[in-house]
Amino acid sequence: MKVTSLSPSEYPEFYKTYIDKVPTDLDLLEALEKGRTTVLDAFKSIPEAKLSWRYASGKWTIKEVFQHIIDTERVFSYRCFRISRRDKTNLPGFEQDDFVATSNANEKSLDDLIEAYEAVRRNTMVLLKEMSETEFKHLGLVSGNPMSARAAAFVIVGHEIHHLQVLQQKYL
Repeated sequence: MKVTSLSPSEYPEFYKTYIDKVPTDLDLLEALEKGRTTVLDAFKSIPEAKLSWRYASGKWTIKEVFQHIIDTERVFSYRCFRISRRDKTNLPGFEQDDFVATSNANEKSLDDLIEAYEAVRRNTMVLLKEMSETEFKHLGLVSGNPMSARAAAFVIVGHEIHHLQVLQQKYL
């Protein structure tokens, strides 16, 4: 599936920030693969001593940011799947700070986080490879708002780009 602009009717306005970050010159699977390489290179390049560092009180550590990227992909991959199967259930939101607070990210090794990230990314890519163009276009409800299956997949790509930019600007 070539990554092109989505109609604003395919996603809640809140996700525009992420969707606008998705490169339009790549196939969606290529964008996910490029993102995988970029994320792994970025986190592997950070010295071990800095992984538990936060730039301000109340902000996430670098490990927590990585865990958040992983957890968000899990949620949006699941949303993409449910929407693609024409599930009309209103899919709930999730409280990212609660997820991070209970994730024990700072007790995990970088290798553990990388293993989880790679497993989730493989799962997402296999899921998307098996979907038809029609399934990508199905609309469902997320937090009471319409979202297409493909918009959920676009959010995965744009969300991790967003957090890599935050890492560069505030952490490194």
